[in-house]
Amino acid sequence: MSSRWIHREDTDLHILDTASTGPPVVLLHGLAGSARELWPTARALASTFRVFVPDQRGHGRSTRLPEDVSRAAFVADTVAVIERLTDHPVRLVGQSMGGHTALLTAAERPDLVDRLLLLETHPGGGDPAQAAEIGAFLASWPVPFSSPEDARAFLGDRSPAPAWIDDLEQGPEGLRPRFDPGVMEHVLRAVLEPRWAEWERLAVPTRAVFADQGMFTPAQKAEMVARRPGTDRVDLVGVGHDAHLDDHRRWVRALRAWLTRPL
Repeated sequence: MSSRWIHREDTDLHILDTASTGPPVVLLHGLAGSARELWPTARALASTFRVFVPDQRGHGRSTRLPEDVSRAAFVADTVAVIERLTDHPVRLVGQSMGGHTALLTAAERPDLVDRLLLLETHPGGGDPAQAAEIGAFLASWPVPFSSPEDARAFLGDRSPAPAWIDDLEQGPEGLRPRFDPGVMEHVLRAVLEPRWAEWERLAVPTRAVFADQGMFTPAQKAEMVARRPGTDRVDLVGVGHDAHLDDHRRWVRALRAWLTRPL
């Protein structure tokens, strides 16, 4: 593993790189996550692919308080990663917010994307109140935590809590998350705006992976596929929204099958 950095406008982007050989893959994490939670996925693919895992702006080791948290800024960051670090096109993969970023990137720059996989991602938008609710939850954390055990006592053991705990940053007063709750709220507000136009014009081969205990209803899943005939759909049973954390083996199996499928 190696760490790479890209500077774009006011933002420094940190990227983990398997430094392996093979076609390039870019993995994008979800809201309040980081590259670290997708590193096991990257390692599982490294025998076949070279995998890049960015900390998206406002997350992980990338700039914590970027001025621009628009969807366009996230897309431009992803384009920069692809253009500066790879001999594109890439196989682009994203979970939740990261899938939303991946979808918009593929719609805007299909020349950079060989194929797309979205895990627990939907372009239909949602209730804006959800952004405020999640922002309030993240702001409620009694930080700094004195220890990982202290964090676990508050956050619990269900996904994505273990990933959050593993990613806490040690400071002089204790452990703090690598994101700002206010930034997360603003980012999510933009993700919750409908993006059907981009989804329906998407030209690259796409697999949508859903969890049966995830965020979306059967009707929402069906509408997404119906609005874009030809979308390959896979359903994972017995896992939640963070399926990549809940059942790593099945997630990697579904991912690898799509990344290696002849087009």
